[in-house]
Amino acid sequence: MSDDKKVPLTQEAHDRIAEELAYLEGEGRQKAVDAIAAARAHGDLSENAEYHAAKEEQGMQEARVRQIREMLENAAIIQSDDDDTVKPGKLVTIRHEGEQDGETYLLGLREEKSSDEYEVLTPESPLGKALVGRSAGEKVTAQVPAGALQVEIMKVRSL
Repeated sequence: MSDDKKVPLTQEAHDRIAEELAYLEGEGRQKAVDAIAAARAHGDLSENAEYHAAKEEQGMQEARVRQIREMLENAAIIQSDDDDTVKPGKLVTIRHEGEQDGETYLLGLREEKSSDEYEVLTPESPLGKALVGRSAGEKVTAQVPAGALQVEIMKVRSL
């Protein structure tokens, strides 16, 4: 598999989504089946909103199962290191042009978010793409929908 198909995840995020998958394939799937059965018992399916809602919920749950399976199959566990290069799994503190204070983000997928401590910035976002591979002290410009966004990388560190 090529590196561009790999999904960079910390071990913590990998374990958390593996647990979510186990729940969805077990207890979550059984709850969906039970909800459909209960709604079906209410009669005419063509006018049964509860049945249609339960089926829609089941479909969304199965889509999430497929998404997680693909993510886990293509996972590349991020190893912590001490270099100051911006890459997935690193905390990046940036300062927007003209501001004094910096903002710290965790560079990674939304699955990395386990608490409200750090906002997640994806490597595929315009700002994430501009930051990846850069180091503390560099200024970068990202092309965002609102125009050019210039930031300075103040600090890069491991999670």
